[in-house]
Amino acid sequence: MQTINGAWLGNAGTQTVLALLSDAGHAAFVVGGCVRNALLGVAVTDVDIATDARPERVLEMAQAAGLRAVPTGLDHGTVTLVMNGEGYEVTTFRRDVATHGRHATVAFSTNVTEDAARRDFTMNALYADARGAVLDPLGGMADLRARRVRFVGDARARIQEDYLRILRFFRFHAQYGDPEQGLDADALDACARGANGMGQLSAERIGAEMRKLLGAPDPAPAVSAMAQCGVLAQVVAGADAQALPRLVHLEGEIPPRWLRRLLVLGGQTDRLRLTRKEARTLAQMRAAVGALQGPAQLGYKLGHNQGADVILARAAMMETPPPPDWQTELTRGAAAVFPVRAADLPHLQGPDLGARLKDLEGQWLASNLTLTRKELLG
Repeated sequence: MQTINGAWLGNAGTQTVLALLSDAGHAAFVVGGCVRNALLGVAVTDVDIATDARPERVLEMAQAAGLRAVPTGLDHGTVTLVMNGEGYEVTTFRRDVATHGRHATVAFSTNVTEDAARRDFTMNALYADARGAVLDPLGGMADLRARRVRFVGDARARIQEDYLRILRFFRFHAQYGDPEQGLDADALDACARGANGMGQLSAERIGAEMRKLLGAPDPAPAVSAMAQCGVLAQVVAGADAQALPRLVHLEGEIPPRWLRRLLVLGGQTDRLRLTRKEARTLAQMRAAVGALQGPAQLGYKLGHNQGADVILARAAMMETPPPPDWQTELTRGAAAVFPVRAADLPHLQGPDLGARLKDLEGQWLASNLTLTRKELLG
């Protein structure tokens, strides 16, 4: 049996909850992403707990132990136990009775395999007890070892339960999949067939997934597959994925930024629900990509990070290398200060002053930020 070090569970609260359930004779496991990440050596964030105990039984045990229990989702079997200000979600094993998009009618179960069968991907249908012993009802361990993202059961059925799983499939491949192996053919076919169903998804949910996908170390293979099967057009109409692999290559050791990757895709972003700041930044960078501005000028106008995004995106889109010494020049521009102030032009006021300062700044930018105050004032 596969085991993992129990220390990965992170804090005593999780162990307390597992002990509360198991000491009363109930099955108790951590499940899903926390098990997957622990096995991959990736940081564990959220910890979900699954049990065969009914929610009312969980409430009863928590009360007897002096723990605060919040019935956060009793209809779906979820109770949140609170210790030291931190919540621990405990959910009863379930099986789907009927599914309708994002929501499902469920029945409680005592069978962990039934609970696993309603999850999205096999690598997320892994369970571990407090000792770190892994329970693998559906063969997800083999897929995890092979870095193969595969839907549980019938891919089309899983997608029809929640069309966001299409985007999750591509995001999971970008984060956990083997780029050499490629994407699961059955899953790709199901995604292509279900692409039109994504119209019922909210912009908030689409945007959240796309941020994670484009923030992966190398999302290019997944995004290319999205384009080929018609999914990319559903979320970013008019997008072109061809420049993304070149951008990822040019980035090298530069940390990924999802908005930089979105910049090279182009297309319409109304289905991503960008924040006002994101929309403004993207518009500025799109304008700068086509402008005749060098690295120092971009650093001055946009700052170091946005300037770097534009330089890398421009090179990827135009299939040219970035300018020589672009990082040094970018840093110089980001630190530069326009040498002329309003006080240097005491004879001008109002609009005339503003127009003159703008003209002088234009001359300074055209000189690649080299003209001095004296040279500008003549």
